[in-house]
Amino acid sequence: MSTLNRVFLMGNLTRDPEVRYTPSGTAVGDLGLAVNETYKNKAGETVESTVFVDIEVWARQAETCAEYLYKGSPVFVEGRLKLDQWENQQGEKRSKLRVRADRVQFLGSPKRTAEGDDGPVSVMPTPSTPAPAAPPSAAQPPVADDDDIPF
Repeated sequence: MSTLNRVFLMGNLTRDPEVRYTPSGTAVGDLGLAVNETYKNKAGETVESTVFVDIEVWARQAETCAEYLYKGSPVFVEGRLKLDQWENQQGEKRSKLRVRADRVQFLGSPKRTAEGDDGPVSVMPTPSTPAPAAPPSAAQPPVADDDDIPF
């Protein structure tokens, strides 16, 4: 029998990404994600529900997340479920489900940068005006009308 372990989540980060390194030098990042759902109950009232998910990101992607993401950043995460199991100091068995991200897609604006401890915080610059469109070339064929399309 085949199995499938695939997760797709879209939400906002609940904290700034945290990156640590394994003894071999591989980056491991931890992200907290809040996924909101809005629905109407039987009484017709709008109900909001939030699910908090821990995300684990590895290698260069972890470093990139720490560089460009911050608390509140909207992201799309594709990955798989992973079960962490351990024993606490009292000898009790504990477990936690988390998502091992294969891909994190940034959906919002770039990370804010701070200039010194007391300096202002600003968003990285973005072009304020779009690049002008190239003038139409005389060598380009005319655009086909819908009536000219054979299907």
